[in-house]
Amino acid sequence: MASLDPRAVLRERPSIGLIIGLVVAGICALVSFSFDILNGDPVQFFIALALAIAPVPLLLAGVLALDRMEPEPRSNLIFAFAWGAGIAVLIAGILNSLNLIYVEDRLGDAVTARNYVATFAAPLVEETMKGLVLLGLLRFRRQELDGPTDGIIYASMVGLGFAMSENVSYYLAALADNGPEGLAATVVLRGVLSPFAHPLFTSMIGIAVAYAALHKGPRGVWVIVLGWLGAMALHGLWNGLASFGGFQGLAVAYLLLMALLFVELWVIVRDRKRIVGLIHTYLPPYEANGLINASDIFMLSSLEKRRQARQWAKAHGGKAGVQAMSDYQLAATELGLLHERAVRGGVNEAAFRAKQRSFADLMAHARAGFPIPERHQASAARGVPPPGYAPGAPPNVPPGTQYPPPI
Repeated sequence: MASLDPRAVLRERPSIGLIIGLVVAGICALVSFSFDILNGDPVQFFIALALAIAPVPLLLAGVLALDRMEPEPRSNLIFAFAWGAGIAVLIAGILNSLNLIYVEDRLGDAVTARNYVATFAAPLVEETMKGLVLLGLLRFRRQELDGPTDGIIYASMVGLGFAMSENVSYYLAALADNGPEGLAATVVLRGVLSPFAHPLFTSMIGIAVAYAALHKGPRGVWVIVLGWLGAMALHGLWNGLASFGGFQGLAVAYLLLMALLFVELWVIVRDRKRIVGLIHTYLPPYEANGLINASDIFMLSSLEKRRQARQWAKAHGGKAGVQAMSDYQLAATELGLLHERAVRGGVNEAAFRAKQRSFADLMAHARAGFPIPERHQASAARGVPPPGYAPGAPPNVPPGTQYPPPI
């Protein structure tokens, strides 16, 4: 039976496991911060904490701006961030400290030991701790991993959480060792010039996990192993160049990071085009029951056209109109992705039918709430978009027409 609330398909009630996980992550973050307080002056700790938190809203906005075609559930994103900021950073910090004590005892040189641990041990520990939450998503939230963009988004959230908590320790150490000048240099280096280092490294695991979510069998397992090794290798290379290469090594490390950033942006753009292709492939048959028409598909074909449609809805229907349009866009996108999962064998027949009905109900409910002016309702019923709804759409498109996916 379909839910009495069509929007329920977009909501996810927090599970007991999620609540427990957030509590544990919060406790771990407090324990990690307590170590920082004990190792330094409380005033200096709060200065370091403020500097570590300050860029986070901007960084989160940058990551979430990439997640507009098919936004991920907030609860999953919050948990990924909390895992990185609490559980991952605490356990990694303890293991890294033990490794440092062992290596320093063997070498007898604190600086050399720190560089070796940063290059060869820390990447294994930190990427493993960050990657575990992505494996958890694959195990318990597999249906949310619809492509490489999702893997990058979740990896970025855990990476940003990890980097935020880790920066507190780095800023405290810089302030204690070199005073305000050392703190300023460290803030610029870690908070301004390389804030996406951790997200970019871990995104190798995220992309691999997303691939495994769409491809059953041993091939997905091997891809995860390769992604994991890639994340650790990139992290180690970055740390090694920064530790042993001096200024030239640091410049090479930044070039590597920028190259990786542009590659991942290209992956996200290609993934958006893939999702648009799914909409063009699987949604036209729903024209028969009035859920969609060619102008709607045209509107759904890019983020810019979707934004224009929401502006149109706001101009004619205010907040309720925007909500209806947003629901329609998301439900249509999810319906296309659902068909792809079914083709790949990622969802059984019963689950597919239930989800299909839920998304179709939401599309119908949202469409009924479109704020179409009365003078345009008759033409809209024939598939002709009202002015401002889908600018650029060919008028009087015959039913069944499919626009080719953008190149």
